[in-house]
Amino acid sequence: MIVVTGVMSAPELGSSATTPAAAPNFSWMPNDGSPTAVEQPIFLMTTAAQAISGFFVWTALLITCHQIYMHLRCYSCPNEQRYIVRILFIVPIYAFDSWLSLLFFTNDQYYVYFGTVRDCYEAFVIYNFLSLCYEYLGGESSIMSEIRGKSIESSCMYGTCCLWGKTYSIGFLRFCKQATLQFCVVKPLMAISTVILQVFGKYRDGDFDVTSGYLYVTIIYNISVSLALYALFLFYFATRELLSPYSPVLKFFMVKSVIFLSFWQGMLLAILEKCGAIPKIHSANVSVGEGTVAAGYQDFIICVEMFFAALALRHAFTYKVYADKRLDAQGRCAPMKSISSSLKETMNPHDIVQDAIHNFSPAYQQYTQQSTLEHGPPWRNGGHVISRSHSVSGGRDNEKTLLLSSDDEF
Repeated sequence: MIVVTGVMSAPELGSSATTPAAAPNFSWMPNDGSPTAVEQPIFLMTTAAQAISGFFVWTALLITCHQIYMHLRCYSCPNEQRYIVRILFIVPIYAFDSWLSLLFFTNDQYYVYFGTVRDCYEAFVIYNFLSLCYEYLGGESSIMSEIRGKSIESSCMYGTCCLWGKTYSIGFLRFCKQATLQFCVVKPLMAISTVILQVFGKYRDGDFDVTSGYLYVTIIYNISVSLALYALFLFYFATRELLSPYSPVLKFFMVKSVIFLSFWQGMLLAILEKCGAIPKIHSANVSVGEGTVAAGYQDFIICVEMFFAALALRHAFTYKVYADKRLDAQGRCAPMKSISSSLKETMNPHDIVQDAIHNFSPAYQQYTQQSTLEHGPPWRNGGHVISRSHSVSGGRDNEKTLLLSSDDEF
């Protein structure tokens, strides 16, 4: 059955031996009833789509790369800025990765490999955001000295109704760390599993069949990311008053929205694909499945979203509060050599490996956290408070160590 868009005369419609009339778009409905586009493809394959997404991507890259550069140039508080720079890198990685995936849209299933890189960094961002909040407050020891023994407010709206009668303890903080760290492990494993299943033809986006790997990967990932984000929320709920000088609401909103939007957008597109709203493309030159088309829409949306994310992150994690602390005696900022070494230190994953070993170790008997704070009051500027962990001109460091028992369960 041939369905033609536009108006055709009866002789044209009935003639099969003559050359078909030129039509901009038409669809063929096969016997199984699934729609398949035959002629000139959809918007995603046009130069306009690549140009529009490219504009948003490169603008977002310029905004965020400049912000990262300024943080490295004004690297006055490494313990905090290390995590900030890692969080900011989500924009270049998400944007450029999605744009490349869109450029290779006609290569069916290539999006799986591009999405793997994006998904792995997503887990890294959640961990670093929690670590940044810990650093703002001086570490686990300082946090526990403020909240230990306080009753957890029971609220259905905040998701704490199941914690009625419990108090904040070291087990609570350990749960928050473990819940984010498990996502750093589960997400890369699911990404690798997706690639392997793809190679063996057992994975296709939007295929919820029990014989397809997509259903199980989606269930595991959904549980893992929900647990990680719930732990982030619990931590914010417990420390929101302590974090108030750091304007945490915008920071929490930005990190959660980037992670949640990318996931739920993908889920919505997969459902639309399953309902037949997203057809596959099949022509003489191009053959693209429904899952690839849905992933293409996801890539295009992410390219646009990253521009707005770059603007919001620039405001949420401003470098200006650190700028005045990086000037030398002549009022100059750090040279390029210092910037390159700061970037190398920032991207070193040694801390996350050590943290994972520490929190998941079976031999975990005692929880020790050292918080190194500069002697003197915190520096305030524009509503931000910076606990300076490195002295600027030979200032003395003051170490506080609190030994806490891990038997205090959450």
